[in-house]
Amino acid sequence: MVSERVLQLLVLACIASSLPARAASEDNSHLLIAPQSPNLEIGTNFTATCMIINTDKFTADDLYWNLSQATVSRDQYTKINESALNVTVPIIGEKSEWLFCLCKKVSPYFALNKDKCIHGIYLTKGYRPGKPENLSCQAVQETEYISTTISCKWDPVGHQTTNVPTSYTLTVAVLFSTTYNVSTQENHAMVHFVSSFPTHMMLEIWVEAHNKLGRIESEHLKEDAGWFVKTNPPSDVKLISEKSFPTSLLINWTHPIPKEYLKLTYQIRFCPNGSQSWTYVPLVDTAMDIQSFRLQNLQPDTVYVTQVCCKNSRNGSGYWSNWSTNATVRTSEDRPGKPDLWRIIAEGDGINERRVQFICKDPVLANGRITGFNIRIQDQKVPSPVNRSESGSFTILQQIHLADKKSVKVYVTADNSVGKSVEALLVIPEKSHELAPVGELKVWPQGGRLWLEWKPPNSTALSEYVVEWVSGDQTDWQRENRNTRRTAIKGNLEKFVCYNVSVYPMYSGRTGKPASTAVFLEQGAPLEAPAVRLNGKPGHDEAELVWKELPQRRRRGFITNYTIFYTSATKKQKITVPADTTSYTLKSLTGNTKYDVWIIASTINGSTASFNHSFTTLKYAPGEMEGIVVGVSLGFLFIVVVTMLLCVYKKDAIKVNFWPRIPDPGESTIGNWSPDYPLKAERPKENGLCGVSVLDVDVCDGKCVFEEDKASLPLKKDKYLSEEHSSGIGGSSCMSSPRQSVSDSDEGGDMADTTASTVQYSSVVASNGYKGQTPNSQPQQAIFSRSESTQPLLDSEENPDTLLQDGSRQSHRFPRRPCSTHTAGSDDGTNPGDIMEQQGALESLDFCPLEEDCEQPTADGQSAAPVSNYMLQLGGYRPQ
Repeated sequence: MVSERVLQLLVLACIASSLPARAASEDNSHLLIAPQSPNLEIGTNFTATCMIINTDKFTADDLYWNLSQATVSRDQYTKINESALNVTVPIIGEKSEWLFCLCKKVSPYFALNKDKCIHGIYLTKGYRPGKPENLSCQAVQETEYISTTISCKWDPVGHQTTNVPTSYTLTVAVLFSTTYNVSTQENHAMVHFVSSFPTHMMLEIWVEAHNKLGRIESEHLKEDAGWFVKTNPPSDVKLISEKSFPTSLLINWTHPIPKEYLKLTYQIRFCPNGSQSWTYVPLVDTAMDIQSFRLQNLQPDTVYVTQVCCKNSRNGSGYWSNWSTNATVRTSEDRPGKPDLWRIIAEGDGINERRVQFICKDPVLANGRITGFNIRIQDQKVPSPVNRSESGSFTILQQIHLADKKSVKVYVTADNSVGKSVEALLVIPEKSHELAPVGELKVWPQGGRLWLEWKPPNSTALSEYVVEWVSGDQTDWQRENRNTRRTAIKGNLEKFVCYNVSVYPMYSGRTGKPASTAVFLEQGAPLEAPAVRLNGKPGHDEAELVWKELPQRRRRGFITNYTIFYTSATKKQKITVPADTTSYTLKSLTGNTKYDVWIIASTINGSTASFNHSFTTLKYAPGEMEGIVVGVSLGFLFIVVVTMLLCVYKKDAIKVNFWPRIPDPGESTIGNWSPDYPLKAERPKENGLCGVSVLDVDVCDGKCVFEEDKASLPLKKDKYLSEEHSSGIGGSSCMSSPRQSVSDSDEGGDMADTTASTVQYSSVVASNGYKGQTPNSQPQQAIFSRSESTQPLLDSEENPDTLLQDGSRQSHRFPRRPCSTHTAGSDDGTNPGDIMEQQGALESLDFCPLEEDCEQPTADGQSAAPVSNYMLQLGGYRPQ
């Protein structure tokens, strides 16, 4: 390897030394690179040599290399001698670039001669041409002859760059004759023969690819000239339908080119009209030079489309012509195949009864237009003809009522213009003797179709399966082979529609028990939500909501749940209930509150809300108002009863409290208090008025006396009396102040609060006595007696209940009343009627105000004793 390297360097040195010295001298350059302007293949290594000429100022050690302005590493240098230096660089990238050899600046000589110390070459990069592949040539038919031009095309291989393009030369050689060459930059070319197409002669054709880096040829095609010919398609193609052959058609055509030029073979294809699935006739059947062919095993009463093409029959090679134009015809009718009989079973009108409706599809091989059906039910001798009455994709035949414990066989034939079909049998078994069903039925949507999978029943009598799908009142079905385990429904299914899919195993016409499930091809949000309403009236704290299930066509999917929303003015709540729920009771509501409620129906692909429904809860719970009324009534009745019982058992106490006895002053101990004082009335002192004055008047004459002497009485007296006018009893003055008298009104303070527990008592003795007693014949003077005893007058005698808890006595004041004359009562008291009579008698008398001291003149002209201010107490005795 080293010797080869050395040899290469020597060759380069020889080439460099052999360069004419004249060129170097003319250029005046001290450096020269060999080779000059090379064309380099990308992916290889390139070696260049830099030589020093016309100078001895520097050596090879002073040289270095630049590639595209980048200095090449010295590891890539090889020194040949003192005046030559090699460099090896890899050729990468498709862009061409410069390679320079330069001298180092080691002396002022280089600064003055730098243009002579540099030399460069341009590296042109490219790829070697690839071998052309798939060369094909074709000569087409023009009118009745073959064209004089042959067209060829090939596939170029490899890459090419702009600086190193690849060119192609097509060569067509007629053996033992002329050779034709055509150059091109493309991957196709045409060769024109001089006179005519060389029929029945051998042709050799190839293409050569070449560029600056090399050249290469493709494989050579060496075939008979007819091998390269492509004729026109057969003409005048016709299809013929024969009535006696409903399953076949006869096809005829004409040769596109005279047999003198080429012998042809043909190819035929056909399909039912509208189908894109072609059926090809085997080439073995059409290899001969023929112009007609009979198509067999076709369907009667079916429109078929047929096409024909041809090519050179020699060696089985060459080019097929294009397909001919379509030839279309309908096959003749034939007897129909067996109809597809099915049934729909529903509950009958009677008990233990089934309503069976028989339906039928046209036979798969109708072989013509079905004009009607004939149905025969078991035990019927004559079939019943049924005209076509289409409902969807089937015909309704008949409906019967069948008992649950009875089976029946049904036979149906189909008719067309040719004849009757074979009978189709369907057995409806007893309801309690249905045969075994399939197992583990699964149905799911996929790719816009519904797929089914099941396990077969364990029975050797199984003949086939019937797959049925029902939506509302629409029913359809299809039949599957007994070996089928998985299939897809072939009918047209709609989105958002619920289908009840069933698989029936069939046992020689007997229907087995079905396996069923409901499924949607695609689910969506419901079209609407159920309208919610109240069941009855709302309560105080609860309300029952009810709604109806959505119709199947409005659901558009399986309802997964319902969500109930109800809101008041303050809060919003929701409750989720299962899909099979149609009512719910809202609890823990607030009384006398308005609520808005709505419901949302949901599927796996969306939800829909209903309209709002409003209601207001009751203020009181049912029975609460009645309970309140009954409770109040019972309480009031209880109080009334208790009050009546108290009145009965405590009537004496009530009488004492509400109608107390009026004390009889005549029986009071006041008469025995002051034995030291005379009973005659004292005349009042001058300029002094007694707080109590006694008027001795007869009851009968009281009114006239008061009326006659009213004017003579002093109108006003001083409100306050001097303290000097004392009664001399206990040091107390006689009525020193009107506020301290027994008849004082409620205005002012109590005597008990101002007189050191000293109470003044007055005794008045009427001259005529109490009503009902016989007055004395002699007028008596009223006796006024005063006492300053510390004991109350009547409290201890008449009202012992006035003692307080601490032993003290409660003081009372009488209300202020006008002065009046009172007669002594009887010893046993006065009843209320007597009091009323006394009151009426007294109301006719004249009274002087209590606050005015008044005097009544006597018969002898002297003023009488002051009128007593003791008043009649209609309401009973009021203690002091």
